[in-house]
Amino acid sequence: MTVGSVSYKRHRFPREIIGRAVWLYFRFPLSSRLIEEMLLERGIVVSYETIRRWSLKFGAAYARRLHRKSAKRGDIWHLDEARIVIGGSPHWLRRAVDQDGYVLDEILQARRNTKAARRLLTRLLKKQGARPQRMITDRLKSYGTARRQAMPGVEHRSHKGLNNRAENSHLPLRKRERVMQKFRSPGGCQRFVSVFSAVRNLLAAPRSIDNALSRHIQRVRAFAQWNNATALPA
Repeated sequence: MTVGSVSYKRHRFPREIIGRAVWLYFRFPLSSRLIEEMLLERGIVVSYETIRRWSLKFGAAYARRLHRKSAKRGDIWHLDEARIVIGGSPHWLRRAVDQDGYVLDEILQARRNTKAARRLLTRLLKKQGARPQRMITDRLKSYGTARRQAMPGVEHRSHKGLNNRAENSHLPLRKRERVMQKFRSPGGCQRFVSVFSAVRNLLAAPRSIDNALSRHIQRVRAFAQWNNATALPA
């Protein structure tokens, strides 16, 4: 699916309302029923099922547009994995973030071995277009082996205390997982996290911003970027 392959044709609501509903769904730990109630308070009558369909249809298209315009990320990669149970089977969501906490990539896998870790590193190298200055992980040995195979020569620091940035990046998704009462399928989980992280990256302020005015300006620019992403061709 190309970036311009989704349109608002034959939709009863304007793109501003659709974009608002999708933004609420991926930005905050809200169910589609709660968003239905919030829109109703504004005089907008739309069902929670419609909001769910909007999120499925437009979320990925918005995320692709945000990725295309995203700024260059940092050169220190923090890697970690979170255990997610889907249909009674454990899966591992591997995530890489930079030194500012921006999510670089994430992939849901059924294994926690060297091959799975190497796949994440290969995807990262392809997306970022360059090797990192340093890679930081916990003490899981598969990361070290995968790094030697995919990125020989890159500095690797392996210590649980150094990897709090990656571990903390799982917390917002954990909140959403509880609201959604767990994910229904591996594919659904992967689709959700790709959009969820793109929206989160948009609003996340880098560590260099240390005052309220700068944060306000950064968020205003982020909202403008979101509005551009939702302006899909008619």
